[in-house]
Amino acid sequence: MKIEQIYTGCLAQGAYYIESNGEVAIIDPLREIQPYIDKAASENAKIKYVFETHFHADFVSGHIDLAKKSGATIVYGPGAETTYDIHSAKDNEEFKIGNITIKALHTPGHTLESTTYLLIDEKGKNHAIFSGDTLFLGDVGRPDLAIKSDLTKEDLAAMLYDSLRNKIMTLADDVIVYPAHGAGSACGKNLSKETVGTIGDQKKTNYALRADMTKQEFVKEVLDGMPPPPQYFAKNAMLNKTGYDAFEEVLKTGNVALNPENFEAMANHEEAMVLDVRPQSDYIKGHIPNSIFIGLNGQFAPWVGALITDLKQPIILVTPEGKSEEAVTRLSRVGYDNTLGYLEGGIEAWKAAGKDVETLESISAEEFANRVKTQNVNILDVRKDGEYQSSHIEDAQHFALDYINQNMNQVDKNKTYHIHCAGGYRSVIAASILKARGYKNLVDVEGGFGAIKNTDLPLTDFVCPSTL
Repeated sequence: MKIEQIYTGCLAQGAYYIESNGEVAIIDPLREIQPYIDKAASENAKIKYVFETHFHADFVSGHIDLAKKSGATIVYGPGAETTYDIHSAKDNEEFKIGNITIKALHTPGHTLESTTYLLIDEKGKNHAIFSGDTLFLGDVGRPDLAIKSDLTKEDLAAMLYDSLRNKIMTLADDVIVYPAHGAGSACGKNLSKETVGTIGDQKKTNYALRADMTKQEFVKEVLDGMPPPPQYFAKNAMLNKTGYDAFEEVLKTGNVALNPENFEAMANHEEAMVLDVRPQSDYIKGHIPNSIFIGLNGQFAPWVGALITDLKQPIILVTPEGKSEEAVTRLSRVGYDNTLGYLEGGIEAWKAAGKDVETLESISAEEFANRVKTQNVNILDVRKDGEYQSSHIEDAQHFALDYINQNMNQVDKNKTYHIHCAGGYRSVIAASILKARGYKNLVDVEGGFGAIKNTDLPLTDFVCPSTL
């Protein structure tokens, strides 16, 4: 028996390759499927099943393409309805892969069809669960993502409580937990950085598995402080339910080299968004006017999904050398399949063609602190709510990047704003969006709040009400 976790940091997502005696099961595959096919071929094994733990909302799964290429059967949990062929498993139904068994445990709550897959080894022992978004390490899945359900999030949270206690917590403490996500995913609130654990450890450390917790307490704690889901979640879930274009075609049409003239024509006449995915330091030094920065070196796909509201938006790319295919691939993982090409030769080719380039003023935290003390400075803190509430600069305006499209009217085009996040990535994203909307008086604070904390600027820290 062989189990391999294939973890993708940008999405904080874990897919799984399971092999026994020449047969393979893949659980929750990514959009690009060739690595799974190649791995099975290298082991002289055949992919028999593609198990989906639920209709994923935070990424587009590769299950459809993988089934077509490999001949595998797609398996979902009870009640799953799709526009393509699947096997909808019954609760406790068993599937043979070589000498091992995978049992489908219906665990509704995160979504109605959510299913945990229990791996039973060659000796008949419960070895591991692939828990999807039902159970994470340190948390459980958010219960507000069911597609077209007339159930409330409270109803689903109550279902999740029952699923955890009746299906998961009854398993032995040594059963391994392989979750679908880790820290950084918006599918839960407090996910661990660890990506493999055990049932026993989770019973000791996961707030949602406390033995003395009532259903009412569980519902309240799971829902408390849960932010709204990113806007692309429902769209990705629907793609996973109804189908999508083959990834090979998306890559073929998206990974096309464009000279500066054709690139500019697409931006001007086809209303293509210019998406600059280089490191933020490169964007700051010089970028195409009205381009949007979301760098590949950060949480690229989730921020694209949160900020670009139309999955069909035509996109043309400014990429680092040799990174165009990666950019198209990572866009497709969250359903953005309408990439039309990339700027051949990058920003240097653009400059050589005599076309306009803009810069973004960026200053050190020390220079920022000096300006705050000697000038009347407008500060935009674009971190998330919890980060801002924990500690922030006195008199800073909170302007969370997540909701920048809804809150643009809070910023005055006639004022100069100094923008910071935690480390410098999100502030440049925010500045690029504001610049594209006509806000020209913007200054980025290099190093963000992490660097600002090392200056002598006064900060306002959160005080827990219980200590007042």
